[in-house]
Amino acid sequence: MFKLLEKLLMPAAEKLGKNKILIAIRDGFLISTPLLIVGSIFLLLANFPISGWEEFWTKILGEGWDMWFVNVSRATFGIIALLSCLGTGYAYAREIKGDKIQSAAVALVSFIILMPTCISFEGVKGSGTISALAFEYVGSNGIFLALIVSVVSVKIFNWAYEKGWTIKMPNGVPPAVADSFAALIPSSIVIGFFFLIRIGFEFTTFETAHKFIYTVLQMPLQGIGNTLGAQMVYSTFGSLFWFFGINGPAVTNTIFGPIMKVLTIENLEAFQAGLPLPNIFTGPFSDFFTCYGGGGSTLSLVIVMMLFCKSKRITQLGKLSIVPGIFGINEPIIFGLPIVLNPVLIVPFIVVPSVNLILSTFATNLGIIPYTTGVALPWTTPIGFSGYLATGSLVAGLWQIGLLILGCFIYYPFIKMLDKKYLKDEEEATNSESEIEDISFEDLSAEDF
Repeated sequence: MFKLLEKLLMPAAEKLGKNKILIAIRDGFLISTPLLIVGSIFLLLANFPISGWEEFWTKILGEGWDMWFVNVSRATFGIIALLSCLGTGYAYAREIKGDKIQSAAVALVSFIILMPTCISFEGVKGSGTISALAFEYVGSNGIFLALIVSVVSVKIFNWAYEKGWTIKMPNGVPPAVADSFAALIPSSIVIGFFFLIRIGFEFTTFETAHKFIYTVLQMPLQGIGNTLGAQMVYSTFGSLFWFFGINGPAVTNTIFGPIMKVLTIENLEAFQAGLPLPNIFTGPFSDFFTCYGGGGSTLSLVIVMMLFCKSKRITQLGKLSIVPGIFGINEPIIFGLPIVLNPVLIVPFIVVPSVNLILSTFATNLGIIPYTTGVALPWTTPIGFSGYLATGSLVAGLWQIGLLILGCFIYYPFIKMLDKKYLKDEEEATNSESEIEDISFEDLSAEDF
């Protein structure tokens, strides 16, 4: 069974892990992650989930104080498509050994070429237009188009470079000047290409590339990703990859990452606008209600190892792993226990996150815990705090503790089986050492020779 799974999963993981486009998309999002976390802190300060928080600060700072903080969150979450385009363009150029900065700049310009830059409005004196970029196109609605444009533009740009369609400056010209002239013709080709794409869409019913991609690609993918079935696949494969020693999220997020990011940002935009939150399956939901303590929700396992196991190997490892586990780091037990290729632990390693996912989905649907607000917290945020901050509800923090205890019950019989085996190994090793220590020259006799 395991050999069959290994035969199926290893080639897929290797192929996904080496795909330069998927790596670029994954790493492109990582470039924007610290900005989103900082933006979330400002958003939390403006909407801290404590009764009377807003009234207290209004008395001190006056009306509208929260907008100071909201402006920062808008400057990060509100331009997520721009950040994704820039980051993915940079990462993809890095993967194909191209000019990283120039490629990222060309990708950004190409994305803006496709964007409406003249916005209609209704004013007191009638209708009019202004030259501007709408947040509608640079926020979550534009993420998928930004990813496509960044990959295509960088591909064309570097293709022109490789063809030698560049302006070569004489020796002695500073490298920065030479590089800028070398990028002139490739940049012109990319910009000309997207210029024609923009004109072409104006003759269709979609009018813009943004509306086309959003309707044809982004909405269907979001719909599929925002289901319990898709999330079960995401969770199960994440655990399976870990079982074979492959970083599960690093593989599965190459596919699910963009979808989860869009669903998260949609919740945040609705939260900021005071509207009902639309999505259950956001990034924080996956991090804090499915896989807390790392892949396999192993914080429960670490607690059982510390409290109920007897073998020195397991208890000592549990004590060493508890602090990293609280912050979501579980490599010590994945490779040290180990969980990798361990048939005893594969069942709870898959089952616990799946049970967490199913129960938390039902709890959210029933209104027991609120939807996540879309606030981006570091995945290392400890259990209890993360549930509270991600939803603004103390009940969500308590729900996490309940899942943690349930996970202990599920892991218990399996780790006890392993504990029994390790305990036997340790006793045998101790007896063997005792026998060696008991041997002395006095035990030898002439007959032994």
